[in-house]
Amino acid sequence: MTPAARLGAGVLELGLELSQASQARLLDYLALLEKWNKVHNLTSVREPEMMVSQHLLDSLAVLPALAARKTLLDVGSGGGLPGIPLALARADLAVTLLDSSHKKAAFLRQVKAELGLANVDVVCERVEAWRPLNLFDAVVSRAFADLGEFAALAGHLVVPGGALLAMKGIYPYEELARLPADFQLLEVLPLKVPQLAAERHLVILQKTA
Repeated sequence: MTPAARLGAGVLELGLELSQASQARLLDYLALLEKWNKVHNLTSVREPEMMVSQHLLDSLAVLPALAARKTLLDVGSGGGLPGIPLALARADLAVTLLDSSHKKAAFLRQVKAELGLANVDVVCERVEAWRPLNLFDAVVSRAFADLGEFAALAGHLVVPGGALLAMKGIYPYEELARLPADFQLLEVLPLKVPQLAAERHLVILQKTA
């Protein structure tokens, strides 16, 4: 099965409405990721077929949880995951990609330019030090190892009542027991990522007033 066929089948299985043009742009992004990965080591996943499931579909599985959100910050974005697929799927969502690596930020700016992503901004800063003028409805990451650390370092970037969304593998029982006091658990959503035989969960934390 070609990457395009894999993506199309996965989008259908996720129940998402993505135009053929949007799917083509997702594959264009994947081609850029594959090209730059040879020099900058952006991802350990190198086969295009695996990139579709582990990167594109894994990112798109988060989309329903963002239905009510207008602004999104992707912390530790790296190669642009999950932020770029989410931005490509929802042109009305303002997505900011944050990474402290200049090489990765350069790649993200190249993707923004080549794909004409008007709804994407790229910031090269350390998450704990960045103080933007406007806070975000939601902050997402799949790069943080620990929920408590994610909340401690990125919590100041979300509006009161906003959400932190942590993409996880297995259900993080121990991490949930160590949450900081200014965040409460809203829910843990099991995610079924097409073509991926691994557990996935989305942990949604809400910032208390």
